[in-house]
Amino acid sequence: MSTVTPVPPPPLPGASAPQPRAAGSPVAGFLIDLGLAALILFGLSLLAGLLWGAVQGMLVGAELAANGAPAPSPDTIATQLGQPGALAQILMALFATGGAALVLYFWRRRATPAERETSKRALGRPSTWGWTLWVAALVIIGSNGIGFLAKRAGIEPVPTNLELMSSAAAQFPVFLALFAVVLAPAYEELLFRRVLFGRLWQAGKPWLGVLLSSLAFALVHEIPGTSGNGPAEIAQLWLIYGGMGAAFCWLYQRTGTLWAPIGAHALNNAVAMTLLMVFGAT
Repeated sequence: MSTVTPVPPPPLPGASAPQPRAAGSPVAGFLIDLGLAALILFGLSLLAGLLWGAVQGMLVGAELAANGAPAPSPDTIATQLGQPGALAQILMALFATGGAALVLYFWRRRATPAERETSKRALGRPSTWGWTLWVAALVIIGSNGIGFLAKRAGIEPVPTNLELMSSAAAQFPVFLALFAVVLAPAYEELLFRRVLFGRLWQAGKPWLGVLLSSLAFALVHEIPGTSGNGPAEIAQLWLIYGGMGAAFCWLYQRTGTLWAPIGAHALNNAVAMTLLMVFGAT
């Protein structure tokens, strides 16, 4: 595998010589992409929550009417609604995050014909899948190694989504496997590697892209204040997620196809889901 060289960003279709870079800072473009992703994610999350509330409200109202109860007050409806269950939360996350990734891809970072051809050629190279397996194994071993050493030091974080994943694994194991192993790796790689990292890679700043996109990837997976984790536990999770993001950036650049980090991400999630479902591992 060592003879395979990193694949540079493909030239614009029809370009016979290096073209001048577009005016403006690529970091500014990255920050615009990141800000747009946050706004779209928030908007779609809000929309998904409103849709869930509307549907649940109609169901609660219909049930009360069928039982001959008087028209409920808003407080009564709010009490009856409760909180979204595990399946609803996963579907809402899929709608919001997947939607944000697709909007940003088609709006800001759609692949050119040359890039699609580069990716197609990469898919036919055995080395692409060799590197994919190697990076997946490295991520799995590295994250578990960090966890082992941290536990020896008395640091045992609880991932923010662990309770949700455990509940979904008990109730909807097949759907959770589809979500975690197929859907989530696809839309996360599309957003963090194709859109965010890809912008700085194309601008000739791949290492800056690795750093910034991996920081964003880590922050999205563990937002301070949303769990009971302290600073040391958050730092450990950021190290794991940030390292994972950096490894997937490297793999994307090495192979020239986004399908490679999607595959490595899927393998990592498959191992994590297996541990969760079989052993209840955190």
